[in-house]
Amino acid sequence: MDKNLLEKNKQDFLTLAKTNIKREGIEELLKWLETTDFYEAPASTKFHSAEAGGLCFHSLNVYKRLLKLMSDEFGEENINLETITIVALFHDICKCCYYKTETRNVKENGEWVQKPYYAIDDQLPYGHGEKSVYIINGYLRLTREEALAINWHMGGFDKRVIAGDYSMSKSYYKYPICTLTHIADIMATYLDETAAD
Repeated sequence: MDKNLLEKNKQDFLTLAKTNIKREGIEELLKWLETTDFYEAPASTKFHSAEAGGLCFHSLNVYKRLLKLMSDEFGEENINLETITIVALFHDICKCCYYKTETRNVKENGEWVQKPYYAIDDQLPYGHGEKSVYIINGYLRLTREEALAINWHMGGFDKRVIAGDYSMSKSYYKYPICTLTHIADIMATYLDETAAD
C-alpha cells in the first residue's frame, strides 16, 4: 500500500472515531494507538491485507460492512452509530505490535534471494477477541453487547468455539450485532481484501 493511501486510511479512521464516538476515554485510546504500529501493521501474515497499512484498511472495511448490515437489518434510524464504530474500528486492536518483519530465502529464476515476510511476535498472549476487549477497556468502557461482539468476531475460527464452548452461540442469539460483526469481518476479509501470494 503506498504512503498516500496509508495516510488517507489513517485520516479516515481518525475522522470516523472522533466524529462517531463521544464516550469518555476515546481520546486516550486514540493517543495510545499513535504509540503502536496500528496504522502501518498488516491485517495478517498472509491471509488478507498482509501488507503495510492492512490492519487499518481492514478495520475500515469492517466498519462499512457492519454499518450496512445493521442498517439493512434494523433500519438506519434504529442503529447505534457509536457502538458500530467502536466494534468495527477496534475489533482487531489486538494486532497492534503483533507482527514483525523477518526474511527468508526464496528461489527466483534459479537464484536464492532474501525476501521479507510477516511473522507473529505476540507480546501479550491473551487470545484474540478477548485481547481486543481487554485493551479497549483499559481506555474506554465497553457496553456488554460491544464487548461480546468484539470478543466473538472470529466466529467458528475462534479456538474456544472449536474446543466446545457455547458462549459464542449464546451471544449471537442475545445480541444480533455479535452475529453481524462476524459476518462483516468475513465479508471484508474475503470480498473486499486479497490474500498474499
